Amino acid sequence: MKHVDEYRAAETVASLADAIARATTQPWIIMEICGGQTHAIMRYGLDQILPKEITLIHGPGCPVCVTPDAYIDKALEIAATPGVIFCSFGDMLRVPGSQGDLLGVKARGGDVRIVYSPLDAVEIARSNPSREVVFFAIGFETTAPANAMAAYTAKREGLCNFSLLVSQVLVPPAMEALLSAPDTRVQGFLAAGHVCTVMGTEAYGPIAMRFDLPIVVTGFEPVDILAGVLACVRALEEGLHDVLNMYGRTVKSQGNAAARALIDEVFEVTEREWRGLGVLPASGLALRSTYAAFDAEARFGPARDIRAAPSPCISGEILRGVCSPLECAAFGASCTPDHPLGVTMVSSEGACAAYYRYRDPTDEVGVVFVHE
Repeated sequence: MKHVDEYRAAETVASLADAIARATTQPWIIMEICGGQTHAIMRYGLDQILPKEITLIHGPGCPVCVTPDAYIDKALEIAATPGVIFCSFGDMLRVPGSQGDLLGVKARGGDVRIVYSPLDAVEIARSNPSREVVFFAIGFETTAPANAMAAYTAKREGLCNFSLLVSQVLVPPAMEALLSAPDTRVQGFLAAGHVCTVMGTEAYGPIAMRFDLPIVVTGFEPVDILAGVLACVRALEEGLHDVLNMYGRTVKSQGNAAARALIDEVFEVTEREWRGLGVLPASGLALRSTYAAFDAEARFGPARDIRAAPSPCISGEILRGVCSPLECAAFGASCTPDHPLGVTMVSSEGACAAYYRYRDPTDEVGVVFVHE
């Protein structure tokens, strides 16, 4: 428990909160990019021990949440195809598309399987050579190496029955899109430590300089997050536009060379659609032509644009940091984890799920509150 205790130490948390209060002379709005950080902030009530001048807002850092409807619907179509074994991480099964969700396909007899790694899906393809096996490859830079390894392994072994439905996205272009929006509120960023562990920090420097704001790389435990907030506040107060690495025990400026090489071997940069942000240039990854044989869209047809049905869900505004979950009229009423209207309530990293689990929506001040 040494390292857990070290990064959740109450005395250190209190000291950091005090230092933030002493460093703050004016209001600042800071966005954390990662959904894991959002849940830690809510779980430990970190936003409530900050001075009232500091506002934390939540960005599009939930990989399930930013996957667009077109790919959810394509997943449903493929999963319902006779003879297909459709593999996915568990939190994708309840994400609603225009025709239901993957859990519904499974209930109707589709062979939908939860896996814990894309390499589990490769093993399923090995064990079922007469059936098509498709893995739903979503996520940020953190999942890209494992997804690339799945395609690399399938090609090396000649597994012709394996393919990936790819909706892989990249964080820096989304940050630029958020900052370029006319309704942006962001004055500083907390960048996700696990993304930077893979890709490094070099891509963030041009963003910090172009938009004149600090970007602080940090982790996921209370001490990590508050140390990141303190560094960000000090930079804002001093007018610095730097990239600061507060997660040096894991993040290096060049990232993980082996992981990046594997990503470059299998994927190429492409435009991608993000829920809430639209289509962003150079914001995603697609399989290279040398791996086209493992592209599920080549086998089953491309994902098609769809028009979402009207809904009271404001997940798009929440993903952009424009609104809080508590500003949604459906939150906690018609939209709950048992009956979610949108992705930010479904995903284990979604902001709405975090607020529902850890905050009492009837309390105006906000208290840590865990739903049973």
